[in-house]
Amino acid sequence: MEFLSSYCKKATRSLPRSHGHQWKIVEAGNYVHKENDKVTINVGAALVGVAAALLISACSSAPEKESAGKAESTTLSGPLVEQRWNLLLVGTDERVSLPATPFFQIGRDGQVSGSDGCNRFTGSVKLGENQRIEFSQLASTRMACPNMEDAKRVTDMLDTAYRYLIDHDRLVFFGPDSRVLGGWREAN
Repeated sequence: MEFLSSYCKKATRSLPRSHGHQWKIVEAGNYVHKENDKVTINVGAALVGVAAALLISACSSAPEKESAGKAESTTLSGPLVEQRWNLLLVGTDERVSLPATPFFQIGRDGQVSGSDGCNRFTGSVKLGENQRIEFSQLASTRMACPNMEDAKRVTDMLDTAYRYLIDHDRLVFFGPDSRVLGGWREAN
C-alpha cells in the first residue's frame, strides 16, 4: 500500500487553472477536492482507481469454464413427456391431407421425434414454467410427398410453438402472440 501511496504522490501534478489559480497537491486516495475556489485532482490516484475498476470489470465478465466433455443432463417430466401426440388440427379448424398422420413424442432426455405426415424429424425441446415450450434443432428427412405445403405447416407449428395447454387428451400450441397454432390428440 505504501508503494501506491508514494506512486500517487509522485504522479500528482500541480497545474495552472484558467483563472490563475494553481492545482493543489493532495494525499493518495483523494481524486478531486475543491477548497474555496480551488479544485484539486490527484492524477495518480485517479489512474489507480480507473485501473482497479477496469481490472474488476474484466474479472467479472470473464467467461465461465465449460465442463470438459460433459453435457448437461436434462430429465423432463410431465404430461407431455413419453406420450405420443397425433395431429388433430392446424390453426383452429383446418385439417390436413397427408399420406400419414403427423405425430411427435418427447423423451425424458429432452429429445423430440416424430413425423410431419411425410418426413420423419428429430430435435430438442425445452419445457419451462407457465407451460412454456421451445422446439429447436429440428432436422428431417427429405422425401417428396403430394402435399408438401401441409407437411411444412406441421413443422412450422412446432418451430413457432411458445406455450401449450393440455385439456384432458388434447394439446394446443400457442405462438408468442397467443394465437392458436394447432391441436394434437393423445394417442392410445
